[in-house]
Amino acid sequence: MPELPEVETIVRSLAPGIRGRVIERARLFFKPLLRQAPRGGLAVLAGKRVLSVRRRGKMAIIECEGGLSLVFHLKMTGQLLLAASGETWDKHTRLIVTFSDGGPELRFRDVRKFGFLLCVSGTPEGACAELSSLGPEPLDITIEDFGRALRGRKARIKGLLLDQTVIAGIGNIYADEILFDSGIHPVTRAAALTKKDAGRLWESTRKILALAIEAKGSTLRDYVDAEGKAGGFQFFHKVYDREGEPCVKCGTPVQRIRVAGRSSYFCARCQRKRRAV
Repeated sequence: MPELPEVETIVRSLAPGIRGRVIERARLFFKPLLRQAPRGGLAVLAGKRVLSVRRRGKMAIIECEGGLSLVFHLKMTGQLLLAASGETWDKHTRLIVTFSDGGPELRFRDVRKFGFLLCVSGTPEGACAELSSLGPEPLDITIEDFGRALRGRKARIKGLLLDQTVIAGIGNIYADEILFDSGIHPVTRAAALTKKDAGRLWESTRKILALAIEAKGSTLRDYVDAEGKAGGFQFFHKVYDREGEPCVKCGTPVQRIRVAGRSSYFCARCQRKRRAV
């Protein structure tokens, strides 16, 4: 599933191609994709100019004139792509948005059909629960607020990093890489972390996400940016999906366990368990 770095990369590559352009028509080929819309459906977008393209958590938001916004969640295999007007599309294309200038179209493609779209009126964060329930952005949260978000919690730290109501945008890949960089075992209870541990975790979160954005995300299967280009951060993964391979720091084989229902990769020597308090 595309996480913060991938969605941020998509938004940055998509914005120059559609910002300021006027929507002509939105054609929906897979009705279940649209989970929420005002009366009139996507037809209300006709004639509206795109004002901005941004990210919140793992979701991409396209804000238009008239207080209308499109909120996309890509889920497992969703892709937001720019394509030449009239270019042939395949059976996995679920939505096409054309513009009045006849230039490149915006397409949503999704092989597994798990992604969804919301068309909302008003401030997006206040118009749909999917956005209003999100926690703070990991690149914006202060070290003090980060520490407070973890303090006293008995949940395992890997699960908390994945909890979008605690911190928005981090998924399985980057949680593992962040925990390795900070030297914290994924099953450690948040309550067992010292102030120094929390500070190191905050620093690693900012560092790993920034590096991943710089590398334009991790392409493991379906993820590409709006221009169809793959990311490169997968070549810098130190533990994720490297079970049995030697740790890049100490040579100990990377292990895999289940935490919060997800596969979690770590080095038992570099990431020692902490006793719960």
